[in-house]
Amino acid sequence: MSFDPIPYDLLDALKHFLKVFGSSMLIALFVCLIVGVITRGSKGFVDVFRGVLDFFVQIVHISCRRIWSLTTLTIRESLRQKILFVFIIFAVLFMFAGWFLAGTADRPDLQVQSYIDFVLKAISWLVIPIMLLLACWSLPEDIRLRTIHTVVTKPVYRIEIVIGRMLGFTLLGTAILVVMGGIGYIWITRQVPESARESLVSKVPVYGDISFTNREGAPTEFGINVGDIWMYRSYIEGATKASAIYKFKNIDESDAIDDELNLQSSFEAFRTHKGNMEKGGILYQFTFVNPDTGMRVDTAPLINKEYSDNRLKINRKILQKSNEGKEAVEVDIFDDLVDKDGNLTVEVRCLEAGQLLGMARPDLFIRTPDRAFLVGYSKAVLGIWLPMVLVIMLGVTISCFVKGPVAILTTLTIVMVGFMSKEYMNEILSGQMEASGAIEAWYRLITHMNSQTELPRGPVRGIIEFVDGGIINFLWLCQQVIPNFGIFSNMREYVIKGFDVSWSAALLPGIVTSAAYVLPCLLISFYSLKLRELEAK
Repeated sequence: MSFDPIPYDLLDALKHFLKVFGSSMLIALFVCLIVGVITRGSKGFVDVFRGVLDFFVQIVHISCRRIWSLTTLTIRESLRQKILFVFIIFAVLFMFAGWFLAGTADRPDLQVQSYIDFVLKAISWLVIPIMLLLACWSLPEDIRLRTIHTVVTKPVYRIEIVIGRMLGFTLLGTAILVVMGGIGYIWITRQVPESARESLVSKVPVYGDISFTNREGAPTEFGINVGDIWMYRSYIEGATKASAIYKFKNIDESDAIDDELNLQSSFEAFRTHKGNMEKGGILYQFTFVNPDTGMRVDTAPLINKEYSDNRLKINRKILQKSNEGKEAVEVDIFDDLVDKDGNLTVEVRCLEAGQLLGMARPDLFIRTPDRAFLVGYSKAVLGIWLPMVLVIMLGVTISCFVKGPVAILTTLTIVMVGFMSKEYMNEILSGQMEASGAIEAWYRLITHMNSQTELPRGPVRGIIEFVDGGIINFLWLCQQVIPNFGIFSNMREYVIKGFDVSWSAALLPGIVTSAAYVLPCLLISFYSLKLRELEAK
C-alpha cells in the first residue's frame, strides 16, 4: 500500500465545521443587515430577521407526506427523461471489458486489481455525471417551462421543494447504484480465474507506530535518506544496529488466525552493490521484544521479495533458543511478548552489509482474520454513493439561483477542483512553497530573481505582500467551501489492494464530509428559491 491510513479526528472536524460555518453565517447576516438598513431603513432590519426565522419556521412545520409526494414526482420526471438508458451503456461496457482486460497483467493478483478498478471506475463515471446533470437541469427547466407553478400553488413550503428534489434524485441514484454494483460484483467473481480467487478478500490490518535507531543503536526520528524525491520510506543499514521498531497497540488472541500471528510486509530494497541475486532478495529479521521483561525472541532470517506481499505465519507458541547451552524455552506471543499495556513491539533489521531496507508505517502490519470480499466491495460502492449524494446537493443548491447550463458548469468546476486541486491548495496555504504568492511569483519572474533572494524593502514589497495576502485569504475561503472529493477515492484504493475499507480512516471522513454540506445547502437553496422570480424564464 502506498498510503498511510490515519484515524480521523471527529472532534477536531466538528470544531472546524462550527468555526467556518458560524463565521460564514455571521458575515452573511451582517452583510444582509447593512443592505437591508441602507435600502429600507429600520424596516429592512426587521425584514432580515423575519427572513432568517422563516427558514426555521418552515423546517419545524415540514410535512413528510408532502416531501414524499415531491420525491415521487421528481423520480417520475427523471424516468420520463430516459434516465434508465444508462444501463445500456453500462451493459455495453461489460460486454467487451473482458476482452480488453484479460491478460493485462502477468501476476494474478494484479489482474484482479485491474478488474476491480475497472468496475468501480465505470460505476462512478456513469452514475455521478448523470445525477449531476439531473440535479442541475431539473429545477431551472421546470421554472423555464413554468411547470413549477403546479407545485408552488399548492400548500407546500419552498424548503420542502428543495428536500423533495434532493431526496428524489438520491433515491433514484441509489437504485441505479445498487443494480450496477450488484452486476459489477457478479462480473468480478465470474471473471477472476481460480488461481487468483485467494486475492478476492478484504484483509483487516492492524498498523503500528514506527520509530528508528541508527547504526549505533541510538534512537532517531527517521532512517537513512537514499535520495528519493518522494520521502515516503526511510531506510535502515544492513549488518549494523540500525533497526525499525514497530509498536502495535491493543493486541490480543482475537488477532490470531488459527493460533498463528500473521505478519505481512512490503519493504523496499536499496542496493549499494549487486550482492547475491540468486536468492531473490535481501535478508532481514524480525525480533519480538517485551520492554517490561526484557525478553527478546528472534525469527529465522527472511528473504524480502520486492513488489509482492511477504506474509509470515508465526505460531503463537515459539521456542526461544538459549545462548548458554540450556534447552530452548517455549514462549507464548500473547502471554509473554505482549506487554502489560497490550502492546506488541517488533524490531526489523537488515542482515546484509552494504544493503539498505526501506520501510514506512503501513509496510508492516498484523493481518487479522479476513472478511469476505463482498464486505469491502460494498463499502467501496458506498464510497461512490457518498459523493453522488454530495453532487446532488450541490447541483440542486446551485440550480436554485442560476440557470441549467450555468449550474452544470459551476457544479462540475467545484467537483473537478475538489478532486484535483486540494493538495496543491494545502501546499500553498501551509507555507511549504517558496514564493507561493501570485504577484510575488510574477515579480520574481520579470526581475529574474530566484526564490531564495529576499524581496527588496519598500512600497513595492508592501503592495505585493498586501495583494498576495488577499489572494491567500481568498484561497483559504475556497478551500473551506469546496468539498474534498479526494477523500472518497481512498475507499476504492483499499478494495483494489485487497483491504477492508477502514472505518476511522476512510468511511468516517467520507460520511462526515457529505453530512457537513446538508445544512449549508438547505440554507442556500431555501433563500435562493425564496428570492427567485419563479415566473421569469
